[in-house]
Amino acid sequence: MITRNLRITGRVQGVFYRDWFVEQARGIGVTGWVRNRADGSVEAVVSGSSEMIEAIVAKAHQGSPAARVEGVVVNEVPEGIFDRFEKRPTV
Repeated sequence: MITRNLRITGRVQGVFYRDWFVEQARGIGVTGWVRNRADGSVEAVVSGSSEMIEAIVAKAHQGSPAARVEGVVVNEVPEGIFDRFEKRPTV
């Protein structure tokens, strides 16, 4: 299991991105969370196998149908222990 922090930029708020991301993450089987940031970006922490992480990062680049993803920055973080994938409030 590995854990990564994703920062997604572009037109990613107000376009169903977080709810779409929750569906994608649960479908892939990663655990963690996703939330909007006050700066207009979306942040996610995802935990799973390396194959699962590669798949969700690829989905993050794709985005919801109405989104226009400009960038996805992926950083290593200490392993997180989550029992599911959830949407969190904006920070």
